[in-house]
Amino acid sequence: MTEKIVEKDPSKVVCLVSGGIDSPVAAWMFIKRGCVPIFVFYDNYPFSDETTKKRALDIIKKLSEFAPKHQVKVYIVPHGEDLADILRNCPRNLTCVLCRRMMYRVAEKVASMEGAEAIVTGEIIGEHASQTLRNLRVENDALTEFSVLRPLVGLDKLEVERLAKKIGTFDTSAGSASCCSAPPRRPRTRARLEEVRRAERKLSIEDMVRRDIEGVKIILI
Repeated sequence: MTEKIVEKDPSKVVCLVSGGIDSPVAAWMFIKRGCVPIFVFYDNYPFSDETTKKRALDIIKKLSEFAPKHQVKVYIVPHGEDLADILRNCPRNLTCVLCRRMMYRVAEKVASMEGAEAIVTGEIIGEHASQTLRNLRVENDALTEFSVLRPLVGLDKLEVERLAKKIGTFDTSAGSASCCSAPPRRPRTRARLEEVRRAERKLSIEDMVRRDIEGVKIILI
């Protein structure tokens, strides 16, 4: 895929959707404010299977009902090779933080290509090891141009589940699908920026981002 950067559109936001309960609710919160969502799904194959992708696409189809034009663009990013590179070269306990930093870098490229203004995620403080306040700060450091907006950051799981049920995504999100097998048993919850940057010196970050963008599949729903 050839990268093409366009002029920014103040109504566009890049929404990262995993297929879980949280990220669809975060995307909906921006859609209901009139934003045009550009969805990004990271395909972790072979660390997950097609059930995860199918669930995410089913959820995006539901979210498209709320979108201004009732049709949305979805970027499916081949993320499995990134995870393989991280597992092969970096400290195991930093896997989740390094994974999120790669996801943000690719999302930033998509935002530039689409002329979007921000990146939206469904992260909640403490929900996962990669979502502690320290780790969120370390992960933000990977971005150079765009901000990550986290509308759910201070909510608890029950509040998010109530919203998911309200918009009709809960049952699909709660359905069976494979989980990513890459996370370590003992992930770092307070990663240090210097150790993360040191670990990334063993990765070809620019080549990885380029590979992901070139391998993107774009579909309309």
